[in-house]
Amino acid sequence: MTALELINPATGERVGEVEAASVELVDAAIARASAALPAWRAVSPADRSRLLRRFADAVDGAREELALLEVRNSGHTIGNARWEAGNVRDVLHYYAAAPERLFGRQIPVPGGLNVTFQEPLGVVGVIVPWNVPMPVAAWGVAPALAAGNTVVLKPAELTPLTALRLAELAREAGIPEDVLQVVPGRGDVAGWRFVTHPDVRKVVFTGSPAIGRKIMAGCAEQVKRVTLELGGKSANVVFADADIEQAAATAPYGVFDNAGQDCCARSRILVQENVFDRFMELLEPAVRGVVVGDPLDEKTEMGPLISAAHRERVASYVPDGAPVAFRGSAPDGPGFWFPPTVLSPVAPTDRVVVEEVFGPVVVVLPFRDEEDAVRLANAGDLGLSGSIWTRDVGRALRVSRAVEAGNLSVNSHSSVRYWTPFGGFKQSGLGRELGPDALDAFTEVKNVFIAH
Repeated sequence: MTALELINPATGERVGEVEAASVELVDAAIARASAALPAWRAVSPADRSRLLRRFADAVDGAREELALLEVRNSGHTIGNARWEAGNVRDVLHYYAAAPERLFGRQIPVPGGLNVTFQEPLGVVGVIVPWNVPMPVAAWGVAPALAAGNTVVLKPAELTPLTALRLAELAREAGIPEDVLQVVPGRGDVAGWRFVTHPDVRKVVFTGSPAIGRKIMAGCAEQVKRVTLELGGKSANVVFADADIEQAAATAPYGVFDNAGQDCCARSRILVQENVFDRFMELLEPAVRGVVVGDPLDEKTEMGPLISAAHRERVASYVPDGAPVAFRGSAPDGPGFWFPPTVLSPVAPTDRVVVEEVFGPVVVVLPFRDEEDAVRLANAGDLGLSGSIWTRDVGRALRVSRAVEAGNLSVNSHSSVRYWTPFGGFKQSGLGRELGPDALDAFTEVKNVFIAH
């Protein structure tokens, strides 16, 4: 059996290793999940809710432990990691209310009574990325369990530690051992087995569009359900009538949070041309002021990239001679550091404008008017998130309706709230996570007619 070596991104030091699951071990986990399904779906709604609340309370009690584990394994700042652990708790609490609210309908029909039920799908395979391991795990696990499914979760090869701890906390809370299992391993081995195994009835995947398309095609062979969140190239659109000072001051945090390793990163800033120069003047000190350093330091606002290989990939978007307008700072020495970087001027067709960098690199482009802003914002195949800065409520609504993205915020950079739906347009994904919409993705509607 091979092992997955774990590295602290801030120091480059070895954290440890975990065993990588083989196909046989994944099959065994799926078999256990399948065997546990009848008993779990038979748990009364009130008792299933109670168990999920206990799980949430266990996570809350271990919040600092989970946060420190994520700092060490993923290089997240301690502030972000605490938020992420808290998000797991909140998502579990939110869906703990769902088992008692899985309402069917009574539909008037002639000759009898017609009712519907929301039935669990069966075994759900959840494939989690390395950029936000804890929250994304909860977004798949919580609604799946609430709906009566069992779950096998595969964390990313680089960041399995918090997923393994969450599974332990679930067992400590009383959730039966085989109802939620974690199988660390390679994506093309453990993750792909979710796609091909006939007992897995749904796959939840967060990752790249290329892998997402492959998973979708594989699931199609068994007409297997999928939820896909596949990244973004989000636009931050700043109109001339906006609060330019506020827009510039907050723009770095819309893209450099988590070192830009965020599907919702506003990595394209579109600024109306008559305020472009003023915006750039204000943006420079804001970027240089981003505190990059030790993730355990409470003042740190941005940590390292996840790995040396990923740092090389991000650096490829800023080759020698790239139009760097200005940069922030980053530590020297060990660790996978990359400074916050602003590129301008750039052509709308440049690789760095079109592709998801997934690092602390942002491009700034001018636009003429509202129509031009929408055209630039909608360029490309991705449409996950974005921001619109304006004081005009009518414009905010018009542009929000016109931009092809699943999650937009006006005069802020918010994308994720656990009580509202999250997902993308175009090749940014399929289906919705979080909020009331997510539960439907983990159930089948069964129609029953009873003749008089």
